[in-house]
Amino acid sequence: MRATLQIVDIVWLSLAVGFLLAFCIYKLPFKLPGNIDQVFQDLIRYGKTKKQIKRPGIFILFDVPKRWFWHFYAVSVVWNGLLLLLSLYTVFFHQLLPQFLTDLLVFLTGQPKTTWSELQLAVVVVQALLWIHSIRRLLECLYVSIFSDGVIHIVHYAFGLSYYIILGLTVLCVNSTQHTEGLSATSTVPFISQYIWLIAGVLLFIWASLLQHSSLSLLAGLRTSSSGKVETLVHRMPCGGGFELVSCPHYLAELLIYVALCVCCGCCSLTWWLVVFYVLCNQLLAASICHDYYRSTFKAYPSKRKAFIPLLL
Repeated sequence: MRATLQIVDIVWLSLAVGFLLAFCIYKLPFKLPGNIDQVFQDLIRYGKTKKQIKRPGIFILFDVPKRWFWHFYAVSVVWNGLLLLLSLYTVFFHQLLPQFLTDLLVFLTGQPKTTWSELQLAVVVVQALLWIHSIRRLLECLYVSIFSDGVIHIVHYAFGLSYYIILGLTVLCVNSTQHTEGLSATSTVPFISQYIWLIAGVLLFIWASLLQHSSLSLLAGLRTSSSGKVETLVHRMPCGGGFELVSCPHYLAELLIYVALCVCCGCCSLTWWLVVFYVLCNQLLAASICHDYYRSTFKAYPSKRKAFIPLLL
C-alpha cells in the first residue's frame, strides 16, 4: 500500500473521521450546549428516529421526504452506468477516457494521465458490481420498501445525491493504486491469485446483497398483509433473519458489500480501505441511533441483540 495520501484519500478519511466524531458525540453522557445539540441531533437523525427529539418549527423548512432515497440510486445508476460504459469502451476499443474525466482523476490522485490508458480488470469488475448494487437498491426503494411520512435533512439529501458520484470517481482512482503487475482488463495472461480475489469478492458481494435484500423485505413485511397489501405505516419490532443477531442487518450488509469490493481489488488498495472505513463509521452511527430507538420503543426488545456487528457493536 502507498505511504502517502492522495486527495481522494483525504476526502474519504475526512468523511470517516467526521462520522466517527459524530458517533462519539452521540454517545456522550451529556448534551452539547445550547441549540448546538438540537442542530446536531437533527442532522444525524432521519426517519423514525427524528420523532424522538424536540424540533423547533423552523427545522421543518430543512426537511425532505425520506422516500426520496430513491433519488440517490437513480443518480448512481445513470452516473456509474456512464462510467462503466466509458471504461468498457476504453477496454474494447483501446480509446482513452474523456479529457474532462482524466483531468479530474489526475487532480484527485496526482497521477499522470497515462495511468488510465489501461484499466485494471478489478476496477471494471468493481464498476459493474457498484452499478448492479445501485440498480437493486433503486428497485427496492421503488417496489419493496414501504416508507412512512419520515423525513431527512436537506444536508443529508444533498450529500446522498453527490455520494455516488464521488464513489464512482473513486473506483477509477483505484486504478492508480493497483500493483503494476496487476491483471489488466485486456490481458490474456492468467494470474490465478488475481482471479481468486475477484471470485471471492464477487461471492461475498452476492451473499451480502442477498442479506440486505432479505432484511429490507422483512422490514417491508412488518407493514403488509400476507397478500402484500399495506396495512400500516407504524414501526414494529423486527424479528427473523439477520434481525435475530443485530438491529440493523441491512447496515451490516452494506458494510460487507464494500468489503467485497475491496476484496475484488485484492485488499491492496489504500483508497478503497478508506472507503470501507467511512462506511463503517457512517453505518455505525446510523445503526446505533436505530438500535437505541428500538430499545426505547419496544419493552420486549432482546437485550442481547447488538446494533450493527454480531457480538461486538
